[in-house]
Amino acid sequence: MINTKIESSPVRITVFSDVLCIWAYVAQIRVDELKKKFGTAIAFDYRFMALFGDTQKRIAEGWHDRGGFAGFNKHVHEVAKKFPHVVVHPDIWLTCQPKSSAATHLYLKAAQLAISRQSSAASAPGGSSLIFENFIWQVRLAFFRDNRDVSSLQVLNEIAVEHSLPVAVIHELLSSGEAMAALCGDVELKDQQNIEGSPTFSLNEGRQKLYGNVGYRILEANIQEVLELGLKPGASWC
Repeated sequence: MINTKIESSPVRITVFSDVLCIWAYVAQIRVDELKKKFGTAIAFDYRFMALFGDTQKRIAEGWHDRGGFAGFNKHVHEVAKKFPHVVVHPDIWLTCQPKSSAATHLYLKAAQLAISRQSSAASAPGGSSLIFENFIWQVRLAFFRDNRDVSSLQVLNEIAVEHSLPVAVIHELLSSGEAMAALCGDVELKDQQNIEGSPTFSLNEGRQKLYGNVGYRILEANIQEVLELGLKPGASWC
């Protein structure tokens, strides 16, 4: 872990992604490595964008000339072959075709709010964030590795129960509209920062945006630059 000697607030890195995006699935290992290196000098803020808001339109229609869902299955496997740290089910997008990632994102926002309210999580520094990060990862694993329909409320409830999340509270937040309000906040921030795709790492209040299959060293260098500027108040390239 790097010793930055920073006493101020951690550098916030906003990660925009779609839970059904193979590139976001692949990128998680880079997030984990950044956390190991920079420790409490950085903090991740997870936001969602619905690239797969309508999978029939995006894949069945959008990939019609490339084989539809079968062609997209091949594409996902071709990407995964380049990254041996991830596991992808042979029948991805063939026997299980989630209707919309937006349904998953709404549930995730409810889980995020519910987790933050748990006193046991809040009592430990970063505890609620770690629990939420793990839940996002488990949902991604459920789809990519296990071929489960993570747009289904039943499946999401099952995953939440498997990982001891407060399902009743999650449902209250879904019912009250609070989860929807939080998801709308993600959409507004995405539009404000002109986020183009998944995953996008946004630093320095959106001034630095790293999009797509960005290598770890590039992420590391950008974070280091923001940290160094933070150590020198008023520093500017202008």
